Amino acid sequence: MINKVAKKMWMLRLMLLLSSLAAASSSNVKPGSGCQEKCGLVTVPYPFGIDDPMCALNRNFSLNCSRRDSPPKLMIGDLEVFNLSIENGSMIASFFTARRCYDGLGNRTSDYNNPYVKLGYRPLRFSDTRNKLTAIGCDTLAYMGDPNGSFWTGCVSICTKESAKLDKSSCSGIGCCQIPLPKSLKSLNLTLRSIYDHEYTGKFMPCDYAILADETFNIAEFQASEDKSSSNVTIEWVVKEKKCPDDPNSKVYGCGDNTACYYSENGQGYRCRCKPGFQGNPYLGCVDIDECLDKEKYHCEGKCKNTIGSYTCDCPIGMYGNGKVDCRGFRIATIIGVIGPVIFSVIVGILIFIACMERRKQKNFLKNGGEILKHQSVRIFSAAELVKATKNYDESHFLGEGGFGSVYKGVLPDNTQIAVKKPKESDKIRINQEFQKEMGIVSRINHKNVVKILGLCLQTKVPLLVYEFVSNGTLSHHIHDKSSPVLRTWKMCLGIAAEIASALDYFHSLASPPIIHGDVKSSNILLDDKYIAKVADFGASVLISPDQAAMATKIQGTFGYLDPEYLMTGNLTEKSDVYSFGVVLVELLTGVKPGSHMTPASNEKINIVQYFLSSIENNSLRQILSFRVADESELEEVEIVAELASECLRSSGSKRPTMKQVSEELDRLKRLHENLWAQENSEETEHLLGESSTHATAVIAQPNTQTFESFDIENYGYSM
Repeated sequence: MINKVAKKMWMLRLMLLLSSLAAASSSNVKPGSGCQEKCGLVTVPYPFGIDDPMCALNRNFSLNCSRRDSPPKLMIGDLEVFNLSIENGSMIASFFTARRCYDGLGNRTSDYNNPYVKLGYRPLRFSDTRNKLTAIGCDTLAYMGDPNGSFWTGCVSICTKESAKLDKSSCSGIGCCQIPLPKSLKSLNLTLRSIYDHEYTGKFMPCDYAILADETFNIAEFQASEDKSSSNVTIEWVVKEKKCPDDPNSKVYGCGDNTACYYSENGQGYRCRCKPGFQGNPYLGCVDIDECLDKEKYHCEGKCKNTIGSYTCDCPIGMYGNGKVDCRGFRIATIIGVIGPVIFSVIVGILIFIACMERRKQKNFLKNGGEILKHQSVRIFSAAELVKATKNYDESHFLGEGGFGSVYKGVLPDNTQIAVKKPKESDKIRINQEFQKEMGIVSRINHKNVVKILGLCLQTKVPLLVYEFVSNGTLSHHIHDKSSPVLRTWKMCLGIAAEIASALDYFHSLASPPIIHGDVKSSNILLDDKYIAKVADFGASVLISPDQAAMATKIQGTFGYLDPEYLMTGNLTEKSDVYSFGVVLVELLTGVKPGSHMTPASNEKINIVQYFLSSIENNSLRQILSFRVADESELEEVEIVAELASECLRSSGSKRPTMKQVSEELDRLKRLHENLWAQENSEETEHLLGESSTHATAVIAQPNTQTFESFDIENYGYSM
């Protein structure tokens, strides 16, 4: 009796063990960490797995990765899978196209018919809502069916040559027909037939097609494609081919934690989705969303607190309402509590900002060579001094702009007027190089006809140069402004020309090392309050050694003033400045701007340099002068200067005079002109004095009654 009871107990334990093993074998198996998640370009989410059934929910969801191709292809049977969607419960796969082609006599030339696909035991179905059977052709019968013969359905497309030419961008019913799929289709066979053996359509529509494709199928793209062997089809899947179980805690339940089960629309089975407030893969288990981290999606005007599957939002103290929608009201204590820290933060922020700015200024000062330059004679300005002097670089203080940057007028506390050269910040490395070069040049110059540098500022990102302010603008302005009286006399023109030549001669002969200006033009020559010329702008200048004849540089300068030899060779020489000075002389004499191509009297297009040279050859120089010549002696001086300009404009640099020769000749003419003027004034004075003596004798000899009349005449002569 005891043995029988023991035997029954043993059998009962064995049955319980087997049932537990069976339950375990049918329950969810989570993928291990070593499971492959991607095949080629396709990501494979759980419940699907790749190659190893242990990486999938079960063997029904195990897919193959074909590595014979590059990149590898994800396969389900003979179909290639392009996409797997957890949200939609679908996959996009390829499907074979049935096709037949005929020649013009109705003979079949190629045939791929009756493609058959069986999804088998897997919980998969061809989507009846996203797929359609499409037949293309003009003598076409296309139908589909279950190989078991449970159903057959299809459509017929018949058309003539004329109607086949109509719109092919969509399936309009001419040359094409479509029908939907029935529900719950697991296997499918496509078949093509010809009704008239293409007896009438072989020439204009030689091929027929039967295509199973999803809603993305485009007829126009298919007809234009060279590969018509397959199309994309949508296959729907479910995790279980059952209804949602009553007990979510069941071991055979296909969904993970924090999920909801829903029955598929086609009646195939159920799928899983995350519950509201959760995210992730519903077949592995969803995790809580922290709504407080995404305030754009989950609105909260108050204090946000995350909860499992949701969140709470309490309005701030003193306010009321639903914090997820709108909070109303306010409290003064809250405002005071906010304003205090804000004011404190602002003060701290300002102090930090000031400290940062001071550190930045000091950093810029050291980076720009301040420790070296502050021990030299040049004055170091602070950034604040120049901001104050230029009224924060106000537009009203703007003087002009060049390739290096902008120039602003400023006034120092001692009423000294300055010109601040403020570089552009677009290319700091290049600007710093230009600064170092210009600073190295102007610091070596001390000449009355060169703009003097007063100092520099090193506290800015790029250094600022401070020059003396030259009040009467550029020579170019006075040449081309017809209302300017400055250059209307030969004496003034000759004096300015001699002063410019003196400065350039200083650069070439007396500066150590010699300097080539590189951009001599009328707009780089300034006139001070006494109309004394001062050469400016050394952005294109270079230093050369005394034994160096030329320097190869990147072509810089201004069109119309550039030496043609420099343009051809790229070698900048002292004779390049000579040529540019010759152009300035032409501009000074004629009043025509180089490059304008216009004569003073007409709109005829000319080259002013060539026009000037030809006027010398034709003895017509007087006709192109921009000022009136007082007498023949002045005309002789003008002609000498014109000849000198033509010498400067020779195409070969070796044939041009040096700036020393040019300067000496102009200085000689200037002294000669001044002596002639002084002599003429002396003769005129002697003549006037002689007349005065005669008048005085006459006055003494006359009666007293004539004294008043003589007095009037003398006063009149003085006032003249």
